[in-house]
Amino acid sequence: MELTPVAAGSTVDAVLEQLQSTVQSGTWSVGERIPGELELTRQLQVSRPVVREAIRALTHIGVLEVRRGDGTYVRSTADPRPLLRRMQRCDARDVFEVQLAYDVQAAKLAALRRTDADIVRLSELLADRDSATDATEFGETDAQFHLAIIEITRNPVLIEAARFFAAQLTQALRALRLDHEVPEAGPAGHRAVLDAIVARDAEAAGRAAAAVVEPTLAVLNSLAESNAAGIPEDRGTL
Repeated sequence: MELTPVAAGSTVDAVLEQLQSTVQSGTWSVGERIPGELELTRQLQVSRPVVREAIRALTHIGVLEVRRGDGTYVRSTADPRPLLRRMQRCDARDVFEVQLAYDVQAAKLAALRRTDADIVRLSELLADRDSATDATEFGETDAQFHLAIIEITRNPVLIEAARFFAAQLTQALRALRLDHEVPEAGPAGHRAVLDAIVARDAEAAGRAAAAVVEPTLAVLNSLAESNAAGIPEDRGTL
């Protein structure tokens, strides 16, 4: 099937959209090699750099896969761009609600799958978190501790999804903290998560993980309700 030439002066986005549509329609099926750059350039009547950039973008989001020396293949028919665009417009509460689910499930799985080496690493990361002396160091060590729990699950889908949401959460909370005091779970709450993982108690680990997140989520819910009701915010205090 021949692709439709794009309008003169069109951007990379126009080429990307047509390639994505061709994949989603099933014209190019998963596992199939798509035409080469020169052929796509001929069919779309655009420059080779434009085609290359569109392929690079679709490869980055997992739709295409470039196999060096072999060609470009369809990896997935799913289009993650609507989700990514929506994620850019979400607020801290939206992300925190998802993060709660990830953290609870990760803690449960970590309790079942952890090794002695994992416990040593978690203990060191928790000690680093507890001894952090400034906000930047605290944020980094806190994120490392939570990510380490997720990595113990050995679930690649959960790990990559959690990494993405964690990055979004960090950005959302950074903006939120400019105007509000957002509570952080203390050492005892995080120690409870670690103790449950050490004991291989999945249910206790899940409850402890939820207890770490829920106080902050409660504040975010309160802020959202106040905003919805049109109540003026008391900036700097909650």
